[in-house]
Amino acid sequence: MSESLVIVESPAKARTIGKYLGKGYKVIASVGHIRDLPKNKLGVDIENGFEPRYVNYRDKSKVIKTIKSSARSSSEIFLATDMDREGEAIAWHLSVILDDSEDKIRRVVFNEITERAISEAFGQPRDIDINKVNAQKARRVLDRLVGYLISPVIWKLFYRGLSAGRVQSVGLRLICEREDQISNFKPEEYWTIEGELASSGGTPFQVKLSRINGEKPEIRDQGESEKILKEITGLELSVSAVEKKERKRFPYPPYITSTLQRDASSRLGFSARKTMVIAQQLYEGVELGSEGSVGLISYMRTDSTRISDEAFRNGISCIREKFGPDKAGGGRKKKKSGKSVQDAHEAVRPTDSFRTPQAISAFLSRDQMSLYTLIWQRFLASLAKPAIYENTRVLIQGGVYTLSASGRKLIDSGFLDIMPDYRPSEDTVLPELKKGEKTRVKKLENIQHFTEPPPRYSESALIKTLEENGIGRPSTYASILSVIRNRKYASREGKTLMPTTLGQEVWKALSRHFTDIFEIDFTAGMEKKLDMIEEDRLEWHEVVKQYYKPLKSDLDNFEEVSEDARKEIQKETDQVCENCGRNLVVKWSRNGQFLACPGFPDCKFTKSLAEEELERKCPECGGQLRYKRGRFGRFIACSNYPDCKYTEPIKIGIKCPENDCAGDIIEKQTRKGKIFYGCSRYPDCKFASWSKPVDRKCPKCNYGIMVEKSTKKKGDFLRCPSCKHEENI
Repeated sequence: MSESLVIVESPAKARTIGKYLGKGYKVIASVGHIRDLPKNKLGVDIENGFEPRYVNYRDKSKVIKTIKSSARSSSEIFLATDMDREGEAIAWHLSVILDDSEDKIRRVVFNEITERAISEAFGQPRDIDINKVNAQKARRVLDRLVGYLISPVIWKLFYRGLSAGRVQSVGLRLICEREDQISNFKPEEYWTIEGELASSGGTPFQVKLSRINGEKPEIRDQGESEKILKEITGLELSVSAVEKKERKRFPYPPYITSTLQRDASSRLGFSARKTMVIAQQLYEGVELGSEGSVGLISYMRTDSTRISDEAFRNGISCIREKFGPDKAGGGRKKKKSGKSVQDAHEAVRPTDSFRTPQAISAFLSRDQMSLYTLIWQRFLASLAKPAIYENTRVLIQGGVYTLSASGRKLIDSGFLDIMPDYRPSEDTVLPELKKGEKTRVKKLENIQHFTEPPPRYSESALIKTLEENGIGRPSTYASILSVIRNRKYASREGKTLMPTTLGQEVWKALSRHFTDIFEIDFTAGMEKKLDMIEEDRLEWHEVVKQYYKPLKSDLDNFEEVSEDARKEIQKETDQVCENCGRNLVVKWSRNGQFLACPGFPDCKFTKSLAEEELERKCPECGGQLRYKRGRFGRFIACSNYPDCKYTEPIKIGIKCPENDCAGDIIEKQTRKGKIFYGCSRYPDCKFASWSKPVDRKCPKCNYGIMVEKSTKKKGDFLRCPSCKHEENI
């Protein structure tokens, strides 16, 4: 009897599924997509209803040959690719190349790779969902139209190799607009009155001025704050109210794709792409010794917090056994996220809650262990009892002034025993105060503050904003962020995303010439239409047509103003070409901005944007020394290059402070373009500093230098890198 053929995307998934199916089934992997739009052509027939012209991947010829050969000798063919749109599209493409075996093809889907789920899926095969395929097809065509029609516009203005993506550009827009908000922000001064009172028994507690004549205080200057402080200090203060309330803090629901990426970023420091790569490994199967390959989590691309009855019972039983019978809460509220929740798949959860992280730690890599622990804890915590706090609020009255004190005490830890807070907070205990009780001032002070601009986006915050605005879908968040960073439109500084100069200039060009298609509401509306295609409520050709119309209009308008647009980017300077006398213009390359002759290609003169001349001459040939900029930052070089190849690093005039080191501190640059300062004798000397050194010994520990620092609260000041002593500049 011939075998049944099962086709999946990856070898790891094939191993796990093959173990459960056993004899009678042959499981092979397509290794992702086997067909797509051509790489070097548009591949979309605009005149014929935007029909895509798919081609087979050249490097998949052997895989396709194996699939076709295996299909001919199989009694039935099961397409077991992932259950999202992309997986459905892969299944459809497989069915196209297996056209002569069409009558044997069935589609199977499962939310987790377990024996039960596999058995149920193969017991209930279905046809390929053509509506889901059409939704993916529409998305692919839309992305190709933007990428192939707008990217050349960016090349004309900057340089070849850049890209403009349909959703990626909206992500860049959010990052750049936030940077504009930060740059244009004007801080406003305000003051608060805070300090310490003592109860009648002498126990101190923290208070803050919360009301003046029953209204929230708005203290705008130091004079007003000092007047209020003096008045309060001279008043008799007594407790006017003591309020105690129990508050339940309910656990979060189990993870969806976006919340998993956000928590993995904040708790583990993972990028969105890294999170999805590791989650894919956990989903497809990990070798657990004698058990073989086991799928550890459910499907990780989802926007629903729904869980199955079986998973619910399994989780509750695990909580009762591992954490005690009184910990299980039994709550199961379904919570939707974002503007458009498809609710097609379950939440991200362990396939078996009794498979604890500790029990399988020996078989997981460190990153796999960290992510699995996070998913396991979050799922079980979502089924546990709420934590209960006793909140206390005390009001102290003195004339027209009301001061308040707050306390919090944990009564029942509930779900926090399963998944503690990322940054646990300690109880704030107030003394036992009674209404009418007199208090006295121990220390009150007026504190100056300034309003702060909104923070830059972290990866997690950007994902949250994209989700809230209905931009992208669970399967696209990681790729959006990766493309933005890979194209050098934004860099990651610590945990935040900062737009590069290139990113800001690209967005300015896009916003100026493509006014419709990168609007947030327009992009979110297109995502909803893709969902409606999947629901068979819209026809995909018509949706693409609606999108193409404003795109074509913007492209036509750009052609009329392309020369002016280029001049806006490539600004003319007052520096003169040394070959032909024309004024040099600013241009872009992969290494940043530079100066070039506008007479190119007749005149090929170029010059670094930062080529200021030094007063010194080249010690080797007597030529003029200049500052130049290379791949790894600025340096000094002879103007007679390439005849003279003398170079030297940029010294800042300060000797290295390390003991027994004769090196100089020089300016350096990381691969991502961030300036830092290090010793010229590296790697023999490892001295390095992000902050600019100052030639001044520390008055406290006598260390050789101090460094410049600046914060909103302290302003500009100096700090010793060794003992951390600080002083004003």
